Amino acid sequence: MNIAEHLQGVRQLFLDTAPVVYYVEKNPQYLDRVRAVFTQIDNGTLTAVTSPVTLAECLVGPIRLGLEQLQQDFADLVTSGSGTRLMPIDEAVAHRAADLRARYNLSLTDAFQVAVALATGCEALLTNDDAIKRVSELRVIVLDEVETW
Repeated sequence: MNIAEHLQGVRQLFLDTAPVVYYVEKNPQYLDRVRAVFTQIDNGTLTAVTSPVTLAECLVGPIRLGLEQLQQDFADLVTSGSGTRLMPIDEAVAHRAADLRARYNLSLTDAFQVAVALATGCEALLTNDDAIKRVSELRVIVLDEVETW
């Protein structure tokens, strides 16, 4: 299935870190797939949701390399991108993340990502992390499993 088929019926999509990194850094292996997603976000047919975890993970590499413009590009997309909402992590999300981590043996960061996605009513989560596929409460789209066209 291509990305459009995976996204059928999805109005609100949670963006895990990898798709954001692939898009901003123009990763040639994934760019066509993530560009198709961001085109839908930009034209308003899809709303993207992210969390502080996404932002923090995206910033690690550019901070290590001292790439200030890349840091700003990530921050701009995640915090104020057209069609993108940065959602906070509050006490309720923390409790849900703990439950998800216990039930699915997820890493804490993955559990927070899924908890935010669920708390905001996302129908799907876009990632490149196979471990998140264990979650049954929402559709998990793994980029490595998506056909380019």
